[in-house]
Amino acid sequence: MEIKRIAVLASGRGTNLQAVMDGIKSGRVKNADLRLVISDNPKAYALERARASGIEALWINPAAFPGREEYNRELIGQLKKRQVDLVVLAGYMRILSSEFVRAYKDAIINVHPSLIPSFCGKGYYGERVHREALEYGVKVTGATVHFVDEGTDTGPIILQQAVEVLPEDTVESLARRVLEVEHLLLPRAVDLYCRGRLKIEGRRVWIKAD
Repeated sequence: MEIKRIAVLASGRGTNLQAVMDGIKSGRVKNADLRLVISDNPKAYALERARASGIEALWINPAAFPGREEYNRELIGQLKKRQVDLVVLAGYMRILSSEFVRAYKDAIINVHPSLIPSFCGKGYYGERVHREALEYGVKVTGATVHFVDEGTDTGPIILQQAVEVLPEDTVESLARRVLEVEHLLLPRAVDLYCRGRLKIEGRRVWIKAD
């Protein structure tokens, strides 16, 4: 089976990037070659993680482009230049353009810190997700890995795992436990994709037998 070339887009600390890198290194993520990490933030620690592991890391400044479409075209160009097969969003804080999504149709995956379709969509990122889960009084939350379409957190779901909400939880404690689940789910989803085990039928994603 042909090795899948991966790029990760990240804006912050890069802990989910690290989970993917660790999965590849340990062999839990098979058939994967992490080629490139791109950030819109020059201070993103994700860039340092990539460089420390010998992976090409690029800061592409959104302010250098007239608008979102032009910036996204630059991203597409960088990915195509490196023959990237799969784009992984790991804490990437920008909405991809429709052109980008079409260029990598069914080949972009994202991890989100809730059980989609709860607490997701435009503006739902970071602490807001966990704060609203606590304020609503849900008994379980969790993490979701999904394919990216032209909406926001609306693509077909690949994997989900629940996290119990405890009576004593704060935003910070809940976020920590959900992040631990993200670190499990995202490498698994990358592995399934790279080994050709995912099949999309409408809104459903089937995991084919190994």
